[in-house]
Amino acid sequence: MPRRKNVNRPALLKAIESGQPAGEIMKKFDLKTTAQLKAHYVDALVESGRAAGIVSRAPGRKAGRRKHIEVNNRGSLIVPSELIRGMGFKVGETFSVRLGKRGVSLIKT
Repeated sequence: MPRRKNVNRPALLKAIESGQPAGEIMKKFDLKTTAQLKAHYVDALVESGRAAGIVSRAPGRKAGRRKHIEVNNRGSLIVPSELIRGMGFKVGETFSVRLGKRGVSLIKT
């Protein structure tokens, strides 16, 4: 991926807030697309404290906290009881299984 262009963010904010057309601003800051302009504008807003940054993960959630399901020697799936309780499943409920591009899905029937 190419290196990100260095832009004078306070000057960019000033230009946008003054109402200059996007084309003029793009020429002034040597930006090729409106997507670049928007990305730099958001960065400038975050840097100035006028917009919150985007958090990539919900607070308190840690990466890798997946629950594992086992397959026993009969081919049955063993699902931990804490996972079953957490999802609100009840004894006797049935599911259909679907294999998709991203993995296996259980759908309550």
